[in-house]
Amino acid sequence: MIRRVLFALLLAAIAVYTVFPFYWALVGSFQSESRIFASPAYYVPAPPVLDSYRQVFSNATFVRALGNSVVVACATTLLALAAGSLAAYALARYRMRGREATLTVILALTMFPQISVVGAVHTVVTRLGLHNTLAGLVVSYMLITLPFTVWVLTNFFRSLPRELEESAYVDGATPLQTFWRVLMPLSAPGLVTTGLLTFISAWNEYLFALSLTVTDRARTVPVALANFAGASAHQTPWGAIMAASVVVTLPLVILVLVFQRRLVEGLTAGALKG
Repeated sequence: MIRRVLFALLLAAIAVYTVFPFYWALVGSFQSESRIFASPAYYVPAPPVLDSYRQVFSNATFVRALGNSVVVACATTLLALAAGSLAAYALARYRMRGREATLTVILALTMFPQISVVGAVHTVVTRLGLHNTLAGLVVSYMLITLPFTVWVLTNFFRSLPRELEESAYVDGATPLQTFWRVLMPLSAPGLVTTGLLTFISAWNEYLFALSLTVTDRARTVPVALANFAGASAHQTPWGAIMAASVVVTLPLVILVLVFQRRLVEGLTAGALKG
């Protein structure tokens, strides 16, 4: 009984420690600047005000950055899933020389810190003529998301029974038809899980977005949020920044809630294989 109580208290402490910053940002976004810094603090916005949200959505730079993030994150996710699923299928199903070495290299690529390659990525993107463009961001984000996508989907395809493919081959299906019509529908949990994690990674990415863009034309939400300015250059608009943080986080929360069932299925897929 004591162990259960201590474990419950530990979980509660971790939950409060994790959730409280987001709760405080949500509460602060509905309060005036004076109430945010009031002592004692107001933990419930009464009455709530929407001035911070009006300031956020009246900021053309932030609204444009929000649209840029949607385009870049969606394009990165679709391309990573399209290319990564084909590569993962080949690595999982076909015996080829150097397959395990290739998977090891792919796993190693996911461990490289972004700061170690940002200079090389900047050079490549500039020479391709994609500097300060959304396409340049998508190309650079693929460097982060594609290895992760291939690694996760390879393990997922390995968990599917080979008898499905053999039955399709007996019926005269080609390898591509087998992949598209048989394995892809069964891979929905893994694709949703990988796609959601890829989208979150692209949505939150900051370093490449900061290094590869110089104007508001191509900047994404993390950079716009870091550069968010109020009406006065001598005052930090904390209420508007909190409101912008809520606006940026809300799409991710909605996606996780909508695909929660698929997400759990994808994370546990293959756990009982064998």
